[in-house]
Amino acid sequence: MISENPVIRCVGAVIHDPRGRLLLVKRAHEPGKGKWSLPGGRVEQGETDHSAVQREVLEETGLSVVVGELLGRIFRPAPQGTYEILDYSCRSIEWELSAGDDAADAIWADRATFAALERNGALTAGLPETLESWDCLPRNE
Repeated sequence: MISENPVIRCVGAVIHDPRGRLLLVKRAHEPGKGKWSLPGGRVEQGETDHSAVQREVLEETGLSVVVGELLGRIFRPAPQGTYEILDYSCRSIEWELSAGDDAADAIWADRATFAALERNGALTAGLPETLESWDCLPRNE
């Protein structure tokens, strides 16, 4: 039996550079097209969360990452079901970004840039509150 409200497993990456800036991508497709968010996406069948995070970050930003601890889980409505998004802390030794695939752009956002994006309504819904609750906002002044 197929559920009328399936849960779609997704992953996201929280990555800070050595200066404390947070990696954000501008979504090229729905949901949230044109909004800034964390890199991530759907977990493909047979894929682990960690390999999905690594694939999505590489596709969207050009960075290779080491996946760390699970920071938290959020649920968002999907056109047909619910997105269950598991966000992981990640580290990278690369810092040069190259937006691609589902990302229209990628930036390292400092605290002021993040605040400006929030004021302008340019972040995906709930992102600032979620990151604040996980103590993952940009760390630099």
